[in-house]
Amino acid sequence: MTNLLKHVPNFILLLALIVVFGCNAQKKIKTDKSVQTIKSTLNPFSDQENKEGWVLNDEISDEFEGTSIDTTKWFVEGQNGDYYIWKGRAPSQFVPHNVRVEDGKLKLRTAWEPDYPFFQETYTDGNMGTAKYGEYEGKPIPVTTAGVISKKRFLNGYMEVKSKVGNAAITGAFWAIGYEQELDVYELMGNPKKPGNIKANSYLATAHDWSPPAKRPTNVFQHTEDLPYRTADEFHVYGAEWGEDFLKLFIDDKLVHHFTQNDVGLDWVLNNPMEVWLDSEIFFWLGLPHKEELPVDFEIEYMRVWQKPSDNLLAKDRAFYGFEGPILFEDVPRPLTMVPEDSNANAYQKFWLIDEGSSKYFSIVEGQYASGVESLQFAGYGKGENFEVEKASVLTPEGAINIGTGDYTFSMKVWLDQGRISEKIYVSFENPKLEIVFKDLSKLARRQWVTLEANISKTAASAKNDQLKIEIRKEDLPKDKAPKIFIDDIAIKKAKK
Repeated sequence: MTNLLKHVPNFILLLALIVVFGCNAQKKIKTDKSVQTIKSTLNPFSDQENKEGWVLNDEISDEFEGTSIDTTKWFVEGQNGDYYIWKGRAPSQFVPHNVRVEDGKLKLRTAWEPDYPFFQETYTDGNMGTAKYGEYEGKPIPVTTAGVISKKRFLNGYMEVKSKVGNAAITGAFWAIGYEQELDVYELMGNPKKPGNIKANSYLATAHDWSPPAKRPTNVFQHTEDLPYRTADEFHVYGAEWGEDFLKLFIDDKLVHHFTQNDVGLDWVLNNPMEVWLDSEIFFWLGLPHKEELPVDFEIEYMRVWQKPSDNLLAKDRAFYGFEGPILFEDVPRPLTMVPEDSNANAYQKFWLIDEGSSKYFSIVEGQYASGVESLQFAGYGKGENFEVEKASVLTPEGAINIGTGDYTFSMKVWLDQGRISEKIYVSFENPKLEIVFKDLSKLARRQWVTLEANISKTAASAKNDQLKIEIRKEDLPKDKAPKIFIDDIAIKKAKK
């Protein structure tokens, strides 16, 4: 008994060390796995049981942990002297040192900086007015702000932030842009100085049409919500579910408004992938921030994007294969001057290719569609005319197709006008070559969308420059008068076993 008691202190020490090291080990394990665990259990605040089957898009979502912004996910306005599209809404200017990550939040600061070297230029925003950076109506307004933009875009899904705006006449904005479109999930202002469409206790959501000519007013639809709180006083959760033909707006898990394509028809603009913006701006029509109320922070606890899984292998580029806009090559940085209304092909965005001879017959048109607002039209030809080329075709850019070996189902929707129609449509993968022939078109129903399907087997994977081609040939057309054909919603799925 005496010998046992003699060793009790050492035993207690050893036990304590085991407990300490064990706890540290558990803490380390928890730390190492915490991000994965959190991501696997996060659901939209408006669908906390995930009845809709959402999957977190980690390429865009951010919990804002750590001590600095993740520049693999976010472009910071002004970092290394680079600005994307604009430098901020004058008289304020985006500056990179106002972007901070601390306390598990992204903080976008607005500050009064009289010694900051503002750009000696003006910014004009249509009929919203013109102002000089750092100056307004001849008086110095040395206000710096901040903005970050996601480097990746996404098509359809649910986006959400938990945030609180700064208590000043400065906005906090959660918005997104894509080809010819903009969605302002919210524009909030902590302490406006003039009456207007945003109050300290209100919320403004807007969709904009940036298709040329991109002149104001560009609003397609807009919703204002009066809130039972000041947006600068508390954190709240704001979300938007963006579908093919609808938009639902949520605040603190409650649906506050529901827009559909039926509300706006061909003005439905939310058809292409979008990038997420988080920023602060001066809206001088709502008053300027006072020196005494700065600095303030627009704080974002997280920004998350969820999407639903799809068996369509072209789902990420579904807008392109639905003829709504460009295909994106996101391994290439976006050009810094590329605005939403930019229809110029570049390394980042590319469009369907139609050669000069084919352009008389093939074009992308608005108003006849299976989804979205556009489709590919074969215009046909009238009485006394004939087909002036041997083949009319459209091609994707090189590298737009990346399909591995295996068995697949290729499908597309067609709309056939009445008359003696082309008997065949040819679709082919170009490298390696694999041709699909849709025959007997004259037997199909007319003046309605019909789905064409073909089972294919690819024995070789797509090369880096693989393309998809759609073709109509003279040999399959009537000699006199050929009616219109429309094509939409191309999809490729793994064949069912």
